[in-house]
Amino acid sequence: MSISDKLGNRIKTYRERLGLSIDELAQNAGLDPALVRNVEDGTVYPAISMLVKLSRAMGQRLGTFMDDQFIPDPIIVHAEERKEETTPHHGAGPGNYHYYPLGKGKTDRHMEPLYIEIEPTKESSLSAHEGEEFIIVVKGEVDLTYGKQKHRLKAGDSMYYNSVVPHEVSAAGNAKAAIYAVVYTPF
Repeated sequence: MSISDKLGNRIKTYRERLGLSIDELAQNAGLDPALVRNVEDGTVYPAISMLVKLSRAMGQRLGTFMDDQFIPDPIIVHAEERKEETTPHHGAGPGNYHYYPLGKGKTDRHMEPLYIEIEPTKESSLSAHEGEEFIIVVKGEVDLTYGKQKHRLKAGDSMYYNSVVPHEVSAAGNAKAAIYAVVYTPF
């Protein structure tokens, strides 16, 4: 079973436990019902912003849908052991992001730590959701669009912002970039 299938099955299971139809979940999350259906059937792996909307609409933590098993504290992920697990497909979010979860297995977490590699793209896609994000650039340069403001950050620079403001983090120019990100979404 693929990662997309596992995630889709978890979302479907929680939706059914709550007695919600796909249309009701989509409406509660502010998403297109066809996209929710594609997530549930495993043909689309949603971007983090979409997972946040789905988890909030069902009253669950983001990690509820991303974790396979419980691992006792401390959770340690060595750089050479990171695994890409949440690559969105076309139509689900930025396909130029490659997500590597760093808190997987800590079922009681309140933050979602990630290592993200960002490929350059000409496409732009602002996202907004409840919570906060803290990001450190570790490779290359990134552009942060935050509302109407634009900022260029280099390796070693950090950003911390309220994620309810429409925002986008993208690789600057034609070079790949990498960041560490911590996403907090309140219950």
